[in-house]
Amino acid sequence: MPGRTWEPTKRGAKDLNRWLSKGKTVYTLREVSGKFRGYEDAQLYAAHTFDRRSMFTAEWMTGHLSASGLLAQEGTVYELPPEGVRNIATPGRQYAAPTGKQALDRLAASERRKAGSRR
Repeated sequence: MPGRTWEPTKRGAKDLNRWLSKGKTVYTLREVSGKFRGYEDAQLYAAHTFDRRSMFTAEWMTGHLSASGLLAQEGTVYELPPEGVRNIATPGRQYAAPTGKQALDRLAASERRKAGSRR
């Protein structure tokens, strides 16, 4: 994977904090639980955009996490999004679920059965 990476160490947190500026986005990988791997990819990536500095520590913040907090919580941070891995914010693949027309046909059929049993 091209681009810079930062490891969850003190040195990595310091380097990441120096590299960041307002509006920069970094990426982290997340492992999906074994229970859901039949329905979901094994790994997903999340994007984190840094938009402000902490009032107390002057570290860059993304949501409620500082740069060092992101490293501690998520592990390795990447400069570029990983290739071949889906973003966690995009819809996943659809597995064995009925289409909208099939669902409406089933609903209409069940309503007809209910109406027939009331007579």
